[in-house]
Amino acid sequence: MAIAQFPSLVFDCPDPKPLAAFYGALLDWKVDLPAGDRDWADVRSPDGLQCLSFQPVADYRAPKWPGQEVPQQMHLDVVVEDLDSAEAAVVELGATKHEHQPGTTFRVFLDPAGHPFCLCLS
Repeated sequence: MAIAQFPSLVFDCPDPKPLAAFYGALLDWKVDLPAGDRDWADVRSPDGLQCLSFQPVADYRAPKWPGQEVPQQMHLDVVVEDLDSAEAAVVELGATKHEHQPGTTFRVFLDPAGHPFCLCLS
C-alpha cells in the first residue's frame, strides 16, 4: 500500500491568485481560494484528484531558462492537440513564448510568474 496518494505540485510565486487563474484557465480546472487564506491558491482537476498549488515567496526570482543562474527546478509539460491554436490561447491568457525553442513537437513558454512550461503534442 502506498504511504501517500495524489501529490500536489506547489509553485513559488509573487502572487498566488493570478497564477492560479492562469493555470485554471489553461487546464480548465476549478480555481480554489481557501477561505481566509490570502497566501495560498489551488487549481483542481474536475475529478478532484490532481491539484496545482501556489504560495507567495518574498523576493521571488523567476527562473532563467535555459540558463542556470536562477534554475527552473521543475516545469510542467501539458499535452495539446494543435500547437498553433494552443500557443495563441496561452499567450492570450498571459504566457510568453520563450525565444529558445529546442524542439519541433513541443513549444516552451513562461507563465505569468516566469515558470517555464511546455505545450507538447504527446
